[in-house]
Amino acid sequence: MKQMGTALRDDVGDVDGGAAADGAADLLMGGVQAAGELGLSRSEFARAVQLGIVRAGPRTLAGAARYARAELDRVRSEAGPPGALRERVETVAGAEAAAEVVGVGPSRFTRLARCGHVTPVGYRINRYRAVVWLYLTAELRSFAARDPGMLRGTAPPADRELMAAKADLRPRKWRGRHVGLLLRRTADPWERAAVLASVLPGDELLEAVPDPAERIVLAALGPPPPYGHPQAPAAAAVATGLLKAGPPDEIHWYRTSLDFALAGARGQSKARGQSKSTGERGPT
Repeated sequence: MKQMGTALRDDVGDVDGGAAADGAADLLMGGVQAAGELGLSRSEFARAVQLGIVRAGPRTLAGAARYARAELDRVRSEAGPPGALRERVETVAGAEAAAEVVGVGPSRFTRLARCGHVTPVGYRINRYRAVVWLYLTAELRSFAARDPGMLRGTAPPADRELMAAKADLRPRKWRGRHVGLLLRRTADPWERAAVLASVLPGDELLEAVPDPAERIVLAALGPPPPYGHPQAPAAAAVATGLLKAGPPDEIHWYRTSLDFALAGARGQSKARGQSKSTGERGPT
C-alpha cells in the first residue's frame, strides 16, 4: 500500500523498479533537488506540493516521493515572471505579520481570522505551546483588495455574535483546507477514505468503522502529519489536536463523507475480487 504525505526527504535514492525499467531513472529526483531546480527553499517547495502546484511522481519502493523533470519544466513554464512561484507560496506567521500585509491592526486581523474571513494554510507551535497560524501572503492581499470594507468600520453582526460566543473558526477552516488538498491528490477510494478517517476522533472512528480490519487499512493509508508538524512531544500534542474535528456538526460532516467514501471503496474491492475470480483484472 502506498502512503501519502507532504514531507520531503534529504536523500535522493533509486526510483522505483517500474520507472527504472522504463529508463526514466534520470528523469526523477528527490524533493531537495527538485526544490533547488525551482529556486525554492525546502519549506517553500513543501508548500508548493501541499497546494498542488507541484505534483509528485512515482515513489520509490521505500515510499520516498520523487518528482519528474517534466513536471518541474511544466511548473517553470506556468510560473510566470521570475519570483512569481515564490510569491505564490510565500507565507507569514502570526496575526501581527498578517495584519501588516492587509493594512490593519493585529486585533482586527485576529477577529477577521477567528470569524473565518481568511483561512490559514499551516501552523507552528511556539515555545509557549501556542498555535501560530500561517497565511499565504498572496491570499491576504487578495482578501484586502476584494473586501476593503472588512478592513475598517465596526464588525458586522455575524462577527459580533461569533466573538461574543468566543468562537474561533481557524482550526476548522484549516482542517477543511487540509483535507481538501489531500483529497485532490488521490483518486484511490481507500486512500480518500483514509484521509477522511484521519480527521475523526478515536471514538467516532470506532463507531463509523466497526470492522478492525478496515481500520487497519485506513490507518496504513492515512496521511502523515503536515510538513512542519513539531517533533517535540509537548508541542506535537498541541498540534495533533488541530488534526481532529471538534464541533459536532463538523464531526457529522466528516462521518457522512467517510460513510460515502467507504461505500465506494468496498464496492471497488468487491468488484476487484469478482474480477479475479473470473480471471479478469479488476480496477487499480
